[in-house]
Amino acid sequence: MEEVTRCGWCVGDPLYEAYHDHEWGVPVLDDDTLFEFLTLETFQAGLSWITVLRKRNNFREAFDNFDYKKIAQYKDAKITELMQNAGIIRNQMKIRATVTNAQAYMKIQDEFGSFSKYIWQFVEGTPIQNEIENYKEAPATTEISDELSKDLKKRGFKFVGSTVIYAHMQATGMVNDHQVDCFRHKEVKKLGEKMAI
Repeated sequence: MEEVTRCGWCVGDPLYEAYHDHEWGVPVLDDDTLFEFLTLETFQAGLSWITVLRKRNNFREAFDNFDYKKIAQYKDAKITELMQNAGIIRNQMKIRATVTNAQAYMKIQDEFGSFSKYIWQFVEGTPIQNEIENYKEAPATTEISDELSKDLKKRGFKFVGSTVIYAHMQATGMVNDHQVDCFRHKEVKKLGEKMAI
């Protein structure tokens, strides 16, 4: 089988490679999936993405399949239960932030019709196509992630600093930060060109 070139950050870990090959950078328009990514990104704050990725299924089980309508209703008893779940990242502030974020998420849906319409307006509905030679050159934040982070905070979201938001933008295809020599760069670029919001 021919060896493919991937972004350097994922090479050598089968779980990381599968995530990179099938999900990372693919434009996401579905509100349910966007909430899942946003939740996982907020738990990642201060940690590595692979740590979160390895616990993703546990998170899915613990947080009602990332159903934000259910999460928005979580009370203290549920927070306590989650704090005892060794399969997830047991950070009480982040768990409580997920509940707050679910509530704020639905307010955005009410205002804009969908979270997708809200968030994609920051890139005018089209993925930004970057030309990254080496993944280490990719920015941690941009003016757009600064602006989006600020707006989300104003709307009551927690753990949505600019670095977290830029990682979210990369993951959900708002920017294509695959290395130019990566086999996914052109594939993801084509997906972005077909988009219409």
